[in-house]
Amino acid sequence: MAVVRVTYDQQADAAYIYFTDPRESRSVARMYACDPLEVGGMVNLDFDEDGRVLGVEVLDARSKLPQYLLDAAERLETEKG
Repeated sequence: MAVVRVTYDQQADAAYIYFTDPRESRSVARMYACDPLEVGGMVNLDFDEDGRVLGVEVLDARSKLPQYLLDAAERLETEKG
């Protein structure tokens, strides 16, 4: 079974689901913002230069993702500036 890395910034209420092998370093070449009206929030898809999906960013994550996924996610902290 594949292990998928998920990070969550509680203060920003933003989660990121990675679809890349953690042993590989891939750069985002293009981001596709899904229609926020259709999904009731903002969901962004990140693609590499070959058109492969690298990950999904979910804003307003508490209302979009199951709580068990957020509970298990790696915690990130928003820097205060």
